[in-house]
Amino acid sequence: MGEQPIFSTRAHVFQIDPNTKKNWVPTSKHAVTVSYFYDSTRNVYRIISLDGSKAIINSTITPNMTFTKTSHKFGQWADSRANTVYGLGFSSEALLSKFAEKFAEFKEAARLAKEKSQEKMELTSSPSQESAPGDLQSPGTPESINGTDERVTPDAESRAHTPSSHTPGTHTPGSHTAELNAVPFPHSSTSITKHWEAELAALKGNNAKLTAALLESTANVKQWKQQLAAYQDEAERLHTRVTELECVSGQTAGIKTQKTELNQTIEELEAELKAKEEELEKLKEEVENADRLQAQRDSLAQKLQDTQLRNADLETRLSLLEERLENGRMEDESFRKSLRSILELLDGKILELTELRDSLSKLIG
Repeated sequence: MGEQPIFSTRAHVFQIDPNTKKNWVPTSKHAVTVSYFYDSTRNVYRIISLDGSKAIINSTITPNMTFTKTSHKFGQWADSRANTVYGLGFSSEALLSKFAEKFAEFKEAARLAKEKSQEKMELTSSPSQESAPGDLQSPGTPESINGTDERVTPDAESRAHTPSSHTPGTHTPGSHTAELNAVPFPHSSTSITKHWEAELAALKGNNAKLTAALLESTANVKQWKQQLAAYQDEAERLHTRVTELECVSGQTAGIKTQKTELNQTIEELEAELKAKEEELEKLKEEVENADRLQAQRDSLAQKLQDTQLRNADLETRLSLLEERLENGRMEDESFRKSLRSILELLDGKILELTELRDSLSKLIG
């Protein structure tokens, strides 16, 4: 057929959900080979990817197509002929950049090929041989080889290409209460306090990071809203232009071709708008996660304050017990001294009685 691969890479393949036009549907369970092909017989460039024997991408590159990087490892383009939007998730940013460079290169080559084809048609055409408007379209219409409409559950994109959020570790409140009740001494209370302070410090650090990410996300949201407004204005302008062209009498094949190109541009802009809306939804979820983490931080701070109050109460009780113990020791020492004095006095009395007995014995004898 004269069609040869000229560049290949590996990526996860997605298509826009045909029903919602918002969510991505994975068409491959794992990374597959995605290749650029050049058909020398028709002078067209195509992007083709196979998952086993099934063609999951069969897209002919036209001068009106645009490859957009939506993240560091994800890019997409709209194919109006296939009536879908393709998405590719790469393992590194370098692979994404290389694929985007090749897309721009082959898009420019397709534009030059189209111009040369139009020049040849203009040279060989005559007024008596004008064909129908459909004959002026590019001869490289892609063939539908997608087979059956198989779908894979959309669970790969968020795991493969979306950064996972980090949630600080939490502890069961009951376990902390048991530990506090079991260890009422100052050194144990101090270790628990240090543990809570370390955990609070970690939460403060995470909170600062989330706050910075939230501020950055807010700035990005404002920028994307401006871009969305600009895209909407451009789409309205293009719709108006299409309406004006349709109202012009005696439309020529060139005007109809321009209308087709404008419609393709509108579809690409709508696909970009939908992608931006998906990113806005993700940012909203990140904001909600930040709010939940803030609530957890406040709860832990309250628990730390309660622990500190309990430690202070335990230290006060311990001081009172030590004071009572010291007083008991002093009283015991005083009692012992009194007993010693009594014993000494009894010893003296016993000695006197003994002497008196001896004296009486002598008198009697």
